[in-house]
Amino acid sequence: MRDTKNFEITRGGIGNQLALLAAPLILGNIFQQFYNMADSFIIGRYISHTAFAAAGVAGNIMNLFIFVINGGCNGISIIFAELYGEKNRSGLKKESFLSFSSGCFAAVGMGIVGGLTLDLLLNILQTPGDVKIFAREYLLVIYAGLPAAFIYNWTTAVLRAVGDVKTPLWVLVFSMVLNFCLDGFFVVCLNAGIAGAALATVISQIFASAACLAYMKMRHPYLLFGRKDMGFDGRLLRKTVNLGVVSALHQSSLYIGKLFVQGVVNTGGTEMISAYTLAMRIEGFANSFGDSGSMAISVFTAQNRGAGKDGRVRQGFRKGFRMMVFLSIFLSFLMVLFTPAAITLFMGEASDTLALNVEAYMRTIAVFYLFCFIGNSFVGLYRGMGLAGIPVVGTVLHISIRVIFSYLLIGKMGLASVALASGIGWIAVVIYQYSQMPRIVWR
Repeated sequence: MRDTKNFEITRGGIGNQLALLAAPLILGNIFQQFYNMADSFIIGRYISHTAFAAAGVAGNIMNLFIFVINGGCNGISIIFAELYGEKNRSGLKKESFLSFSSGCFAAVGMGIVGGLTLDLLLNILQTPGDVKIFAREYLLVIYAGLPAAFIYNWTTAVLRAVGDVKTPLWVLVFSMVLNFCLDGFFVVCLNAGIAGAALATVISQIFASAACLAYMKMRHPYLLFGRKDMGFDGRLLRKTVNLGVVSALHQSSLYIGKLFVQGVVNTGGTEMISAYTLAMRIEGFANSFGDSGSMAISVFTAQNRGAGKDGRVRQGFRKGFRMMVFLSIFLSFLMVLFTPAAITLFMGEASDTLALNVEAYMRTIAVFYLFCFIGNSFVGLYRGMGLAGIPVVGTVLHISIRVIFSYLLIGKMGLASVALASGIGWIAVVIYQYSQMPRIVWR
């Protein structure tokens, strides 16, 4: 077995370790945004604006499934991090089998359910007929590739849990380049339409999954199960399912809320849908920093909690909190500054209505981003401590406020109402999350 000492974060400088954890995660999430945006760029430029709007609708539906998978894997990664902090190698292998097999089964089931309920969901979201045709074509291909999406998310979550955050980054970079090339080949050269863009995404995910598994077998064999590890462990299975399901609920509830908001936006027609799609693409870059910082805090907390170092958990959260506050202020300025350039990049000659809606959204959301990142800090702490139920309650609170205010204000404020609703929701969530702090961190 290879020595994995270099990946431990249970001793040494806390600030440097958090930065070293967060930096590759941030880069990885930024590249993930490029990965997601490649389809939108090719579709918007080489198919039609209607197809671009459909990619936005389909993207929100797809993300509901992807974030269920991602959330489940994030929950599982906490178990891996705790076992790694305990230096429990046999437990790592057992958890590898239980989480991998149950996750693959769930991914296949989600693909089947997604395909059977697709038309119903598009109708519930009040998707315009011309947009619906493109969205359906795209999503059917994506659903077929959900097992590959699970394997990729599982491998990257496990590697992050033991502190190896660089390998998933490099795999993602190569996968992103492959995805962009395949987008051009299928859509531009073969005229395969929006289904070709979806196929490019699935093929890229298959490549990424295979590359991560091969790397784990070569460098971290203790993270992969063998035949002797393929047994039933009721206690560990219950823990895996409970933490995985709760974390999946946290992520999926966020996107269920986004789907409701998408339904509100859809009532504004194709141009409003395109504006919202573009705003989400821009905001996705800023969210990459928040999500990465949250994950860094989670991994740090879980490993040190597994090693019984509560003092480092408290210090790590405080340093991570300060890091997130700085990032939120910096990114708020960047979002406002670069929005006009992003509109030109994606849409070329955009209408005045579309541009005004996007710019109004970004100016409004930037005011509240501090609260978004503070909330992400709390999520990282609670998830790392195995208290995933607190983020779930916070997310339900946020999406409830976001949907209600979006519905009430969109007719008067346009797309800016969605940003205002999100900001109000973030403030409410931070108040709730802070109320849970004294009995957990400061005891």
